[in-house]
This record gives sequence, structure tokens and C-alpha cells, in this order.
Amino acid sequence: MPRLTAAVALLALWSGVRAAQDPLDWWKTTTVYQIYPLSFKDSNGDGIGDLRGILDKLDHVKDMGAGAIWINPFFRSPLEGYGYDITNYCDVDPVFGTIADFDELLAKAKGMDIKVILDLVPNHSSDKHEWFIKSTQRVDPYTDYYVWHDGKVNDAGQREPPNNWIATISGSAWTWSDARQQYYLHQFGVNMPDLNYRNTLVREEMKKVLRFWLDRGVDGFRVDAVPHLLEDSQFRDESLSNTPGLPPTDYGYLVHTYTANVPETYDLIREWRALLDSEYTNQDQHTRLMMTEAYATVEQTMAYYGNATHPGSHLPFNFNFIQYLNGYSKAPDYERVVHSWLDNVPAGMTSNWVAGNHDQRRVSTRFGTFMRDSINMMVTLLPGTAITYYGEEIGMVDADIGGDPSAPERTPFQWDDSTSAGFSTNTSTWLPVNTNYKELNLKLEAATDRSYYHVYQKLMEARQSPAVQRGSVNTHALGDTVFTFSRELEGADSFVVVAHVGDNPETIDLSSVYPALPDNLLVHTSNIESVYAPGSTVPKNAVYLNWKDALVLTTK
Repeated sequence: MPRLTAAVALLALWSGVRAAQDPLDWWKTTTVYQIYPLSFKDSNGDGIGDLRGILDKLDHVKDMGAGAIWINPFFRSPLEGYGYDITNYCDVDPVFGTIADFDELLAKAKGMDIKVILDLVPNHSSDKHEWFIKSTQRVDPYTDYYVWHDGKVNDAGQREPPNNWIATISGSAWTWSDARQQYYLHQFGVNMPDLNYRNTLVREEMKKVLRFWLDRGVDGFRVDAVPHLLEDSQFRDESLSNTPGLPPTDYGYLVHTYTANVPETYDLIREWRALLDSEYTNQDQHTRLMMTEAYATVEQTMAYYGNATHPGSHLPFNFNFIQYLNGYSKAPDYERVVHSWLDNVPAGMTSNWVAGNHDQRRVSTRFGTFMRDSINMMVTLLPGTAITYYGEEIGMVDADIGGDPSAPERTPFQWDDSTSAGFSTNTSTWLPVNTNYKELNLKLEAATDRSYYHVYQKLMEARQSPAVQRGSVNTHALGDTVFTFSRELEGADSFVVVAHVGDNPETIDLSSVYPALPDNLLVHTSNIESVYAPGSTVPKNAVYLNWKDALVLTTK
């Protein structure tokens, strides 16, 4: 929520901004930097990233221009599900360090004015969690902490799952427990049983988790797998999707009416938001942020915002760039995807932009290396909060690591050209370092005049401008090959992003789409292959664009 006490200072800072505008809260204009702790920095030479590694590299977060870090799970876990299988929500797994390490990390981040956001993984625990072990034994009060069912007996007299629900990783979402003589629900892996949020005791347990970390000083949470938190209480079968070619074990084989985004899920999100607001934000006027992960329809996603009376998520993740765009997309596709979000955000709510994460192929891999600057320009200069996955600031690409196909985008950060790319002193790392690390690393890019990293830093600089933080957005598709948008605010310098998505060079005229802007524009940022260097002047009616070029132009 906006801090009214900061209004005078903010209005003084932004000369030319009308006094009637409200101040912007920290999360509305920041860039959130997602850190996958296993792969960010190893501080002790065991080949695995840890909390002290993050602490040691906070200077990089500051240097790149991000204002917040979101750290993926580091809680106690057997690490059979990359840390999303938790056995203790209120402790640090020894692989990552200690709770004292976390406290030191948090203190240093606060001293650098970097907000810290944690992953909350509330849908399920590990099957090795004490709660689940006691639940299988019917030990109260844990008996109904998970979703259990007797199943049903078929015509052949055989017991089978209660319905046709399918796990997200394929196969039945139900597994038989010999110990309990019932089926338990797991919408993810068999080792990650779903918690039962129809049990008020479970709801209170998760509130205790929220308070534990909030009391330590964290600035918010990214809530994992939100659509799956609750399910149909009648356990009804889901209908077939009739998608051609899908086997009956595939998650897409069914329409998930009863296992995803059910009405009670929105109530639970509003309940957690109420805790953040009433017990913390409203007490000291510092917003504790809630970001929610939901791959869902536009209508379902927007509903997670809640409303003014009953607010929900501050930022339901906008996965449009991930779900609907790739290296073959044309300019009208970009414009359509941008507006499919902007035109549906409820009044008074803040947008956000995401192009990659730990579950998706990297931007440079999905869109092609020549598009990495273009996508970063869009993510960082469209209205609202930007989220950057570690490594995107230097243009990292997926590695060919073999084995687990879900991990190519999770390889260690490439800090320099030393042993294991500077990630670890150990030559053996939990995932192999990408073999391109000697040519693609932060140290090299920081020392090179024109690099992906310097482009990213310039974009972070532009994000501080009044037009980007408060201005209008106007989008245009110039044929199939050029997507452009402007950020404009009366009394402030305007910015224009021009992204060429075609295969052939061309010269374009921006006069008709931006008639009010000056005839000559200044290059604020350009992709590293562009003929235009930052600081050069470009005539508005004759902007040359090579294959996949991208520019940020300004009126300054």
C-alpha cells in the first residue's frame, strides 16, 4: 500500500509530475531479481550454491540495479524436488547454511536497501515431513492435515482412486498408503502430498510460517503453485479436454475444473493478504508483498488481485511472454499479448512482466540470442514491476546437461572464466556449468563497452525516470516486423522502445505513430549489434533496424 508520509518527498523528486498523483510504493517500480540458490554462488566449495554465496554477491544485485531479491526454497528438505519438498518450513537446510546465515544475509540486504522475498510453498510438503508421517499414523491433530480418501471399489471388486484426477507431472494424482489404508492426494510428485486447507489447523500452521519469516524481517513472499491449493470437496471427476494426441496420463488430458483455481482458493489468498496487511504493513507502513504463481486464464489470474475491499495478491504473475510468445512471434503478437494483460488489470492494480524463471527455458534459448536485449527492454520498460531470472542480465542460455530435462535453465551463474565459471572452487558442481562460460560471463561483460549486461544496467537506469514509473503506454505494431511502444508523461522526458522481430533489415518512420515527439531522438540504449551507439541521434522518420535490432529512444 502507498506510504502517504512519503508523498511530499516523492513529489519533490519528480519535478513536473502533477501533485494530484499518489506516491508509488516500493514494489510498484522495483525490479525483482529471482535467485535460484542451488545455482547462484557456492561459498564453501561443495559445488552447491548457498545463502552465504548470495550474501557475498549482493553487490552484484545492487550494481545491476535490482531493488529486491526473490530467493527460491532453501528450507529443510530431502531435495528430491529441488527444494520444493519441504520437511521444515521454519529452518534452513544444512546444504544452504544456517538460520544465522539467513539473518546475516537479510541484515546486509536491508543495509543496501535491497528487499528480500521468500518462496512460500504451501500446496504440499515432503512425504518425509513430520506432519505427513503422523498423518499416515492417524496421530491427532495431524490426522486430517492432508487430503485422504478411501477410494472406491470397481465392478471387479478392486479398490481404485476416488476419481480421475491427474497429477501435473502425469499419472494419477492419488497414491495408496499401506500404513493408513487410504489414498492421499498429490497434485505434484508422489513424494509431495497436498496439504488440506479445509482443515483450519493447517491454515493456522501456514500462518505461523508466514509470521516466523515476517518477524525475522522479510519483505514478502512469492506463493508457489497457487491454483492447486484447494480442490473440489465432492471429489468429482473432471471432464476430458479432447485434445488430440494426449495420452490419458497427461495433465492436459482433462479440463481442471475441480482441481485448479476453485473459488475457495481465492478466499485463502485473501486470508493470507489480510494477515500481511493487518499484522505488519498497517503497523509500520512498509508493504509486505505477496506475489502469486498461477498459470491460468486471464480471468482466473486477474481474480487473484482481489478488490479494494478484499485485496488478494499484489502481483499475480504475468506469464504472457512465457506462454504466448517465442522467437517466431510477429509484431502484432507482441502487441496483442501486452494488451491482453494491460487491458484486463483491475483498476488501481499494478502490472508485472516476467519472461523467464526456473521452470522455463531461458529467454535467449526460447527467443534466440539476438532477441535477448529486446525482451529485456519490454520486461523492464512496460508499466509496473519487472521480474528478472538470474543470468538473464548477462544473456545466459540453456545448457545441454543431459539427464533431467527440467534443469537446463538452472545451471550455475557464470561469474567469470575461472574454475566452474566462478560459481564454485570445485570442478564438480551440482549441475554442470554451461560450456560457453569463457565467452559468456559477468566479468567479461562488465569490462566490455557494449554488452548485454551494460544494456541491462541502462534499462534499470531508465526505470527510474518519471515517464517509465508513471507515464502512459502507447503500443503499435508496424507491419509484422516492428513492435514499438512509448512511455510518456507531461513535463517529463519520453521513452520509445523499438523492437525489430523480422528477418531482414529495414528503415522505419515513427512520425505517424509518435507525431508529438521531436523530429530527432536520442539513443538511450541499443542492442549490442545495433549500428546506433548510446548517445547518438536518430531522425524519427528514418530509423534503421538490422535483423532483430532493438532501441530505447528518448526525447532528452
